Amino acid sequence: MKLVSWNVNGIRACVQKGFLDFFNEIDADIFCIQESKMQSGQLELDLQGYNQYWNYAVKKGYSGTAVFTKKEPIQVSYGIGIEEHDQEGRVITCEFEDFYFVTVYTPNSQNELKRLDYRMRWEDDFRAYLKSLEMKKPVIVTGDMNVAHKEIDLKNPKTNRKNAGFTDEERQKFTELLDAGFIDTFRYFYPEQEGIYSWWSYRFKAREKNAGWRIDYFCVSECLKDRLQDAQILTNVMGSDHCPIVLELKDK
Repeated sequence: MKLVSWNVNGIRACVQKGFLDFFNEIDADIFCIQESKMQSGQLELDLQGYNQYWNYAVKKGYSGTAVFTKKEPIQVSYGIGIEEHDQEGRVITCEFEDFYFVTVYTPNSQNELKRLDYRMRWEDDFRAYLKSLEMKKPVIVTGDMNVAHKEIDLKNPKTNRKNAGFTDEERQKFTELLDAGFIDTFRYFYPEQEGIYSWWSYRFKAREKNAGWRIDYFCVSECLKDRLQDAQILTNVMGSDHCPIVLELKDK
């Protein structure tokens, strides 16, 4: 089973840059996107053989997520059931026979960390939401989690220590997610791998210089460990300031 996640930084723009070619070529069982930046009716994606589920932000042209899946889910829910967090289209949960699939676009703490306090509340509430799902069946959670967990996960850790995405507080929350029983699948397979990132600033030729951050993740419940086959970060795929990530699972 092949699962793909990609922060497209505007799906309408990404479609102009080869999104559909990549989508058709990768032939995922489940494909999800973050930062769709659109409202209902602004784009019709012809994805033959896939069910589509979209969660739009109230604010126009902002945030937003979508899931495209070959197999129809048992049920689909949007958000995490907390009004404060459910205005920005950040979460979609699809229930399948043997797991929950959750895509997330984690809030950015922003310049001068003006949203860090909110981010901390989000982290605790989202982790509790995942654990509540896990009481029923295993969870696969993926998306742009807006944090580089360890120094190995970004090119310039020293100079970014107090910047959004690499604060001690955000990194600690990701540690708490792992301590709660989730596996960072890329690090499971490649614990020492350096220089592989999933996001690069559009400034300073960052992608050309590979001055990036690994902030997109597939995390799975510990009990799915035996089904893990491979995790990849497709750094050569263009179309966004992020690149797609892939998780391959052995069939049950």
